[in-house]
Amino acid sequence: MCHQVLAARPSMSRVITCTTRAPRGGEKEGVDYYFLTDAQFEERIKSGQFLEHATVYGKRYETLTNEIVGKLRKGADVILSMDVQGVETIQAKAREDMELQRALVTVFLTPPSMSILEQRLRKRGVDSPEVVAQRLAEARKEIARWATFDYLIISTTVAEDLRRMQAIIEAEKMRAVRVPPPLSE
Repeated sequence: MCHQVLAARPSMSRVITCTTRAPRGGEKEGVDYYFLTDAQFEERIKSGQFLEHATVYGKRYETLTNEIVGKLRKGADVILSMDVQGVETIQAKAREDMELQRALVTVFLTPPSMSILEQRLRKRGVDSPEVVAQRLAEARKEIARWATFDYLIISTTVAEDLRRMQAIIEAEKMRAVRVPPPLSE
């Protein structure tokens, strides 16, 4: 979805997150992720560089504060793909940070059923049956938390999912807190 939104909105900027997992086929450093060692990860935690970090499926993922805040301060619209843990951490920080609060919009994207999710995971062909089962179990827990997000998109087709995401982006750009006051004459 992020790739689709970015293709449709070239002015939008993707937040590149960090991970300790190995790159998958075709993934590039600094484009898809910043790939870190565990030692580099720990060093960045100690220096306070992360807005949030979590362990997911045994690998560590983190969002650099300057990846989000730095881009927002330059006036960029940013998009970030993350798991429920990460969103909840950023939501908690946004409650204490007006700049982040004003910019944050959360969208929960989910397939219409667990069987379709299972089909999609198997079709990717990157995970063992055990990992697919683990991902499905985690997905059940995450889906149960959908109501903590601002919006819910139940996935149908890529084109329809993109249309819905574009509608959310357009509506959010028109929120009173995000636009300058109208001119009065």
